[in-house]
Amino acid sequence: MSNQSVQTVSTSNDKIKVALAVVAAIAGVVGFFYLKGQGKPALMCAGALVAGLLFAVLLLWTSASGRDFLNFAKEAVRETKKVVWPTRKEATQITGIVFAFVFVMALFLWGTDQVLQYVLYDLILGWK
Repeated sequence: MSNQSVQTVSTSNDKIKVALAVVAAIAGVVGFFYLKGQGKPALMCAGALVAGLLFAVLLLWTSASGRDFLNFAKEAVRETKKVVWPTRKEATQITGIVFAFVFVMALFLWGTDQVLQYVLYDLILGWK
């Protein structure tokens, strides 16, 4: 048996659908700003934006690559919900450790710079 993965080749119809979805999304954004510039109500501007984006999503949903992308986005949201965020105490402790480390490294680098400056300019070159 073979363990080779099979990739689906998107048809030209799928490519056209994706291109039309991109055009619809751009048209929604352009329509929003055009209507906003004309002084139209905010609800009408938002409606144009939502209509363009909704039409783009519907077009994407009918293509194979669009369904794959939307399924990936759903899975990403699902995985994000699984993240365990640190408590306030843990976040404060970690932040304190980072600040302490940065302070120690700054002192170390300043000290190293001073030693190298003394050795190079005073001992080797005799400039000071």
